[in-house]
Amino acid sequence: MTKQLSKSGSDKISVAFCCLGNICRSPMAEAVMRHATGEMELTHLVSEIDSFGTSGFHAGDGPDRRTVQTCLTNGVSVNHVSRQVRQSDFEKFDYIFAMDRENLEDLKYMQPRGSKAKIMLFGTYSEDAKLDKIIKDPYYGGPDGFQNNFRQLDHFSRTFLKRLATGTA
Repeated sequence: MTKQLSKSGSDKISVAFCCLGNICRSPMAEAVMRHATGEMELTHLVSEIDSFGTSGFHAGDGPDRRTVQTCLTNGVSVNHVSRQVRQSDFEKFDYIFAMDRENLEDLKYMQPRGSKAKIMLFGTYSEDAKLDKIIKDPYYGGPDGFQNNFRQLDHFSRTFLKRLATGTA
């Protein structure tokens, strides 16, 4: 197995997820990635997994109850306190995955010139043509939106980790 080197030269990478408020999609993505990393026995490749929002609307809050319920229903524990992205995150993380195009554009605008983070849509890691690459905000919808997000995030996480393990992330 070829290890992917982080931009800092270590053999572990750091990953963060970003949505608008950091209470629905990105804490779910963080929990799913952490779970998949353990389940796939790839913890030796990932040093840190975190999430944050482009806004501070919900800073200090826990995840939306529907995010927690969806994760638990699927056997994934979630434990997170919402926060807003910081300038230091662009140096701390090798990858920052946006949930949608608006957050991607906001992150690119905020990113300090020359920082190490590779910012991209998490849906880039889709190998299923039937899955939407945009992870839509489920906040104003019902439980189906959260379950759909979970399916997307599980697929994207496992695809990313497979590529990381083979050095093609």
